[in-house]
Amino acid sequence: MTITVPRMEFTVDAWDPGYGAALDHEALGEQKITTAELDLGIEVSAADWRPISPGHSAATPDVLLIADGVRRIDARVWSHQPDDAVPLPGIAASSAAGIVRCVPGGGTPATVVAVEVSRSVFSASLDVPDIVTAAATYRGRRASGATMEQLSLALQQQLAELEVDVAIRYRAEAGSDDLLLVDGPLRGRTHLPRTVGYIKTHHTAYLPAPQVGIVSALAPGQRTPVFLMGTSWSRHAWYLRLPVRSATPWAGIVRCEAGADLFADEVIALADAVTRLLPSLAGVDYKDPRAPQNLVPIGGLEKLLRHRLGDARLLYRSLRVAATRDGAAPYERPSVSV
Repeated sequence: MTITVPRMEFTVDAWDPGYGAALDHEALGEQKITTAELDLGIEVSAADWRPISPGHSAATPDVLLIADGVRRIDARVWSHQPDDAVPLPGIAASSAAGIVRCVPGGGTPATVVAVEVSRSVFSASLDVPDIVTAAATYRGRRASGATMEQLSLALQQQLAELEVDVAIRYRAEAGSDDLLLVDGPLRGRTHLPRTVGYIKTHHTAYLPAPQVGIVSALAPGQRTPVFLMGTSWSRHAWYLRLPVRSATPWAGIVRCEAGADLFADEVIALADAVTRLLPSLAGVDYKDPRAPQNLVPIGGLEKLLRHRLGDARLLYRSLRVAATRDGAAPYERPSVSV
């Protein structure tokens, strides 16, 4: 007797697993229950949700600005302050933020128009002094706690502040009100005018099951209807799919966010413009392991910013020398006593 075993069919996600997961597998099911308050009827009723293809009449901006930032921990440090009962752990870190200017369809290459580098030392100590080295000065910043997670969060918050500062400064100096795309959620940046948050990875399924199915059904260049989402903060959002060869359910899916204070017609026009604009900027998998979500201008800006962070080995040695100079014997790598 012959037994036929059904052949399992599968697809492979284009996203490089070395960067984590573009989509948390639990986000496709109901394992992660979100407490977000949703208004699915901003553009159409929840029952009428369907993939939307923006028409050619949808206005696209003449110029798109993209803001992004990178960070790097240069050394782990221990602070010895008179008010501290025991030495407290900290991190000395470098961060950089920049703006790249794109002219959609104009044949003009993307141009980096602003870059700023910041170096900081983070600690839970009550008083965090600056660290002055021969290579750089690290400005003291207090973290909410001494765990690595709390120190890393303080660094991430500082980077977000730097990105906002660079964007505000560039717009003011250039007299620009061009559309600004910021890499990551819009949290803490909702006050910026004409600004859209761009989220490449998904860890929570914010939408109910019927609407999640609409996300999976999107074709490249299509988006979901706009909806309003409230967690600890409120914003408009929509999902769109970038050009991608993979057939996995959420391949090439990104989420965009806009301010909650926009009128419905304003955010719908913005969603149409962004959905028409971004596919032409999508990354390609033979060049970027995070394609297509990591847009080509973002990948180029990140490469430049990492270069601007400076030589990690030189900065680490300068921190060790500064610690010894100030009278403390440095710990073995990777820690520096200051």
